[in-house]
Amino acid sequence: MANSAQAKKRARQAEKSRQLNASQRSEMRTTIKKVLKALDGGDKALAESAYKAAAPAIDKAARKGLIHANKAARTKSRLNARIKSAA
Repeated sequence: MANSAQAKKRARQAEKSRQLNASQRSEMRTTIKKVLKALDGGDKALAESAYKAAAPAIDKAARKGLIHANKAARTKSRLNARIKSAA
């Protein structure tokens, strides 16, 4: 456990940051799941509107360092491809 005042402060900051990151990552994943659920339900219009909400959430996560920029691009590309291929 942290002994110095500096180490205790860093531990507090790390815990606060971890909780914030977990919340933001969860929010991003939820938006992605909404797109996938709409696609599985066969509702292309709902999937497109959900994607319009998910894309900025994915970009925001990449900007904050929660996910890698390439992963963000790959995820958006795959979601968009699934929407376009939906009948």
